[in-house]
Amino acid sequence: MNPCAHIIDDDEAIRDALEWLFKSRKLPSTTWDSAEAFLAEWTPEWRGCIVLDIRMHGMSGLECFDTLTARGCKLPLIFITGHGDVPMAVSALKKGAFDFVEKPFDDTELVAIVTRALELDNERRRSEDVREDIRRRLALLTAREQEVMQHIVEGKYNKVIADTLNISMRTVEAHRSKIFEKMGVRSAVELVQLVRDAET
Repeated sequence: MNPCAHIIDDDEAIRDALEWLFKSRKLPSTTWDSAEAFLAEWTPEWRGCIVLDIRMHGMSGLECFDTLTARGCKLPLIFITGHGDVPMAVSALKKGAFDFVEKPFDDTELVAIVTRALELDNERRRSEDVREDIRRRLALLTAREQEVMQHIVEGKYNKVIADTLNISMRTVEAHRSKIFEKMGVRSAVELVQLVRDAET
């Protein structure tokens, strides 16, 4: 599914209003009439953000949020709340929700929040793609190359690595060259940064 704002609200009028608003601001969206319907379809591959009413018939927005969190959903989630629901929304923010908007919501404010949420998810996906690419390159290293790389990352000189592994300096240099080639780096500093990026 392409990146979009997933609107979850059991009030048809609210769903239609939000869908029209987002369409008028060129923000892609899709609508769901219940938390249950959304959860039945959701997969970790979905991109975008979630705009979720905090109070609904059946499963509440908070219950939906807890379920998504338990499933490992990383989509930024924005609660739509009534005035009396603000303390609940603030509590949800502390648990990882992206933001909340009070009814009656300000169109410009809501669009700005949804835009930021979509940008955040896009940045997160890009970072994940980078990490996956680094892990793929790491997997190309032989067991010995991984061993040598670990010493390089720890800042050890070639002679120290050679002595530690009981191999010649020339062999260390050959491994070092191969590691740099496979990882697409030109220096130990770049290699250290790549390894750190893969671990974050």
